[in-house]
Amino acid sequence: MIRLNEKLRGFIYKGLKWFLLGSAVGFLSGSAATLFLVLLDKATQIRIAHPTLIIGLPIAGFFVGYLYYRHGKDVAGGNNLILEEIHNPKNTIPFRMAPLVLLGTVMTHLFGGSAGREGTAVQMGASLADQLSKYFKLQAQDRRDLLILGLGSGFGAAVGAPWAGTVFGIEVIRSGHFKLPIFAKSLIASFVAYQTTHLFHAPHTVYPRLEAVQLSIQNLVIVLVSGLIFGLTARLFSELTHQIEKLETRFISFPPFKPFIAGIILVLLFNLEGSYRYVGLGIKVIQESFSELLSWKDPLFKILFTSLTVASGFKGGEFIPLVFIGSTLGSVLSQYVPLPKGLLTSVGFSSVFAAASNTPIACSLMAIELLGWNVGPYVLIGCFVAYFVSGHRGIYKNQPKRSKKIKIF
Repeated sequence: MIRLNEKLRGFIYKGLKWFLLGSAVGFLSGSAATLFLVLLDKATQIRIAHPTLIIGLPIAGFFVGYLYYRHGKDVAGGNNLILEEIHNPKNTIPFRMAPLVLLGTVMTHLFGGSAGREGTAVQMGASLADQLSKYFKLQAQDRRDLLILGLGSGFGAAVGAPWAGTVFGIEVIRSGHFKLPIFAKSLIASFVAYQTTHLFHAPHTVYPRLEAVQLSIQNLVIVLVSGLIFGLTARLFSELTHQIEKLETRFISFPPFKPFIAGIILVLLFNLEGSYRYVGLGIKVIQESFSELLSWKDPLFKILFTSLTVASGFKGGEFIPLVFIGSTLGSVLSQYVPLPKGLLTSVGFSSVFAAASNTPIACSLMAIELLGWNVGPYVLIGCFVAYFVSGHRGIYKNQPKRSKKIKIF
């Protein structure tokens, strides 16, 4: 009886501890995501009102590069640093990761860099969560869990998809294998973060909700083949980004020159293309892709511009650009197959990032939360097919390889 009481007390104590820790992580992630989304929205509005700001992209790139060179060498790894700390815990992630990546991302978007935003929220969430480990006596596994909570809650808060955030932090590191304890902890952190963004009125993007589409063998086959295309597209993006990064490292020794030179190239390319359709996030184009037939140049140009932007040291991440690439590619493919445009766009919306980040479950949930239950069966198939054919290396270099993936090339 005494042993039972001791076990019960231990269980209650541990549950209460993680409820409080999870809630604290969620509040920190949600608050940081709200501040970030508000600032990013303001920066985007300013750039749209003053398009000549794009000319300053090389200077902004040099500023961000120099800032990290002088004050952020130990946090320059970004998401990869977080993944490394989860798998091989050594030192607490410095607090300065959060303000540095926040400033760097706002600068990138103010001057038109083709980058995302959720990667920044993930880094802010994880770095803020890790600060809590200084004030609690946490063992290595507990600290890993804290970082997972920061990853997931940051993602869910920025996207506006708490169920996806619950799974993302676990799935991206292939840790915990969705065991109940880590799932429950992540659930608390992600939903608290999401509710915090609502409390502070974060400007989340709204996407169209799709109507039901009849399930049929033909539709499933089309989605399966499309998933193959989306997976190979994700692989193209990942490989191009890694190759640009290698090339710059080989020929440019002073790190701040990487985004400076890339900024010059991007400004020239933006002006040659002429429409400025591929600067910044491109949310408007993503929303258009659900109702309009778009051109092949939309996904192809976004791949080029984003790979050059993120590989060179500009901040922001890849999520929204990969959603842009997948959505516009889905719109293009819908011109050639008898499947509703909005449905194929929805599959691309989720599948390309699922393949590039190795998170098919989280991305399926994300699509269902943002676009509605009607897309569920199709995005699930598309995400997993894309994931299996996208190759062993995704956008995160420190992510463990998935040995069960299909090797095509």
